[in-house]
Amino acid sequence: MSRVSRAGAQGILAAYRDGVTVICELAAQFTETTWHAATPCAEWRAADLAAHLRCVADDYHEYLDDAPASRLARLMSTNASAESLARKLARQNSAELAALPDVPGPEHIKAFAESARSYGRRLPLSWDLPHHRYQETDVTVAAMAGAACAEWHLHAWDLARSLGKDYRPADPELVLAAWRAGMPQLWPAPAELTGDTDDSWHFLLIASGRDPDWPQMLES
Repeated sequence: MSRVSRAGAQGILAAYRDGVTVICELAAQFTETTWHAATPCAEWRAADLAAHLRCVADDYHEYLDDAPASRLARLMSTNASAESLARKLARQNSAELAALPDVPGPEHIKAFAESARSYGRRLPLSWDLPHHRYQETDVTVAAMAGAACAEWHLHAWDLARSLGKDYRPADPELVLAAWRAGMPQLWPAPAELTGDTDDSWHFLLIASGRDPDWPQMLES
């Protein structure tokens, strides 16, 4: 069973809030021009990533509202491979992005922050409840909170790299453990992972499909 203890809740929730905060701080450094910069998410410019964050935060509310029978739970109950799940979630992401209003990056970030912070306030009340199941693993709301926490920190790194900066969470071991708890479909990690996998943060970047050495790439 994928659980995060009550004792660990304080650390996860603090890291979750930190992830939201650092995304907002990094977003404030973008200009009208740099919102068009490339990101480590190959298909997205920085403004697209801001829109994605908005969608994901809203999705987390929906999944919690409908748990343990949400559309995510139904998808996970198919016990499909990680690759198949990723493709289906990518199609969902594309449809949600297409439905968003055409607004600047800062407006997406503002909506993301409001939604993500609201979700964070809901978590303690549902901490031990079931969220979904994947194969033999029951994922609780607490574990899903850990996945959300890790997602915010990963996307903070994406935004930082887009700005030509670097980012590392204060407690990368906690963020990695949170990701493991909430994403059982991705573990054990593929044996072919290469790079600095002894470093918890670099391991998570690589396991999530990122290149820790990704450079800044601005449109000319």
